[in-house]
Amino acid sequence: MKNIKNIYILLFSLAITFIGCQEKEYEFGDIIAPSSLIINAEVIGQDVNNPDLANGDGSGTVKFTVSADNASSYVYYFNGVAEASPSGIFSKRFSKVGTNIYTVVVKANGTGGVSTTKSMDIEVYSSFTDLEAENFLSGANIGDSKKWYWQADADLHVGLGPVTDDYGNGEFAYEGWWNGIKAWDSEKACMYGNEFVFTRTTNGLTFEQTMGPAFVPGAYAGAIGIAGDQCHDETVATNMFGIKSVSFGPSTSKAAIEGTYGEDAQGQPKPYRGTTFNISDGGFMGWLVGSSTYDIISVSDDELIVRIIQAGDGFAWYHKFTSTKPTQDAGYVYNDLVWEDDFNTDGAPDATNWDYDLGAGGWGNGEVQTYTNSAENAKVLDGSLIITAKADGSGGYTSARLKSQGLRKFTYGRIEVRAKLPASAGTWPAIWMLGSNNPTVSWPYCGEIDIMEQTGANKETTLGTLHWYNTTANSNASYGETTAVADASSDFHLYTVEWSDTSIKIYLDDVSFFQMDNDSTLPFNADFFMILNIAMGGTLGGDIDPGFTEDTMEIDYVKVFQ
Repeated sequence: MKNIKNIYILLFSLAITFIGCQEKEYEFGDIIAPSSLIINAEVIGQDVNNPDLANGDGSGTVKFTVSADNASSYVYYFNGVAEASPSGIFSKRFSKVGTNIYTVVVKANGTGGVSTTKSMDIEVYSSFTDLEAENFLSGANIGDSKKWYWQADADLHVGLGPVTDDYGNGEFAYEGWWNGIKAWDSEKACMYGNEFVFTRTTNGLTFEQTMGPAFVPGAYAGAIGIAGDQCHDETVATNMFGIKSVSFGPSTSKAAIEGTYGEDAQGQPKPYRGTTFNISDGGFMGWLVGSSTYDIISVSDDELIVRIIQAGDGFAWYHKFTSTKPTQDAGYVYNDLVWEDDFNTDGAPDATNWDYDLGAGGWGNGEVQTYTNSAENAKVLDGSLIITAKADGSGGYTSARLKSQGLRKFTYGRIEVRAKLPASAGTWPAIWMLGSNNPTVSWPYCGEIDIMEQTGANKETTLGTLHWYNTTANSNASYGETTAVADASSDFHLYTVEWSDTSIKIYLDDVSFFQMDNDSTLPFNADFFMILNIAMGGTLGGDIDPGFTEDTMEIDYVKVFQ
């Protein structure tokens, strides 16, 4: 399990020096701590004159309202889990069955980073229980945990349901864009590494996403002003990581009351389960649509089917998860090994397989390295080709760009490279191919196949891209996709392209995340040669870490199957 912890460090700089030709006076706001912090709690359904309702109606819901002088926003803490509330108004469902006393802490934020906190105890009654669902999600015993994954190997593991109605009978009622996502959908491949963990504690269930990015559908992306139908990291999906609490309650949607899913053993329609769960602090299961409340349609020991309503417009998304991580058979067409370099002879790279591009300039990409053929930048050692990018001590950088041009070329086949990538900001590693006719027709007319590129700023994502010249539009053309690879710098991964006269597919660890049709109008029907390199800076490398000294891309082997 990858534990991701957020550490927030707030630095205050109180000494500011202004240098100029004229003396000016600058006035800064006072640092004021909030005062007179008051917490009001309304237990829903509470009737002090009725003993049966002394601690609420059993829903476990409490509406909190806080106020304080000089407060700009508020944060509630329930069992240590934070819930932000800028206005101070917040509703919380306590799902532990029976009458229980909870300690609620409220922090009022003032100016200049100072705050004031206050706590209160509240007694709440909850009668709702779905212990079986909780056991399925996490395990029955205190301390039990269970991991859940997208059911990527099943058709319809993500779907968009009816919008105008609130439910549909049968095997989901899909409308709109998706019409049912097929197994191993290439557009969603970036999220198939997601891992979601439910854990049973003495205070109920917790939830944590421990692996992978968030997928943002186009239907919601516009509402928050980002690119849609692709994965985003925590800079966009700000509530993605961290341990969160999970509360349960009765479903109230029309879907849960009237909808059915599938049939039972007697052939009768099965109703929805009638239970919802909410993930605190804006948490969600990999699919960002501005909501944290899930209707459970069906749950068992190895399958979870849920429904979530997108914020703002009421789109209904249906999701299938499994507790058994799916694996994908790549189904490769080309399986006869025709050439390989396994880098088992220490020293310089094999001159019968590899030549060098030399010099500076970055070939139009704004890169800042100088490529050399020095052993400091490229060597074979202990069964790997090691390409090293280095700071030269005078503000420049050296690296290596190896190519099989004039030595090894291929038309169609499966090319796979097992590699471990650099971790430093500003490094731009690439495993790619160019058309062998590049010297005569130039780029992009020759075509380019990028099997793997990684930006200098995001080391948990890999890119697969094709570049060519669109003769119809008389312009450069490209098409690319990304996928998550959380440990690319610490572990080896397999980067593969399978290329035929009808399609080009790019894979990460035998899982396809890119596919484009090929035809006779494109340049991908002739010989191509291999290139392996690390660039520094430039269009994808971006800002280089000021403290950079050196970093490597380590390649275990290159294989070609036809």
